[in-house]
Amino acid sequence: MESERHVRLFRNGSNQALRIPREFELPGDEAIVRKEGARLIVEPIVRRRDLRELLATLKPLKQSFPEIEDSPVADEDIF
Repeated sequence: MESERHVRLFRNGSNQALRIPREFELPGDEAIVRKEGARLIVEPIVRRRDLRELLATLKPLKQSFPEIEDSPVADEDIF
């Protein structure tokens, strides 16, 4: 994939815009734009899955947990 490509800027109402070539398409439908000197940095907003969504994708374990022979350590009074 090319890392650089010449594009043309155009007006869309009162905004300046450019078409992003297909090989540079970003995932999702939102992005953050910031300016660093003369450069514009465009970063996609990647939605992070919450823990429930992640757990829903996991398969159940096929093995059982081993029995624990040692009893838990007794609480200590630290005061």
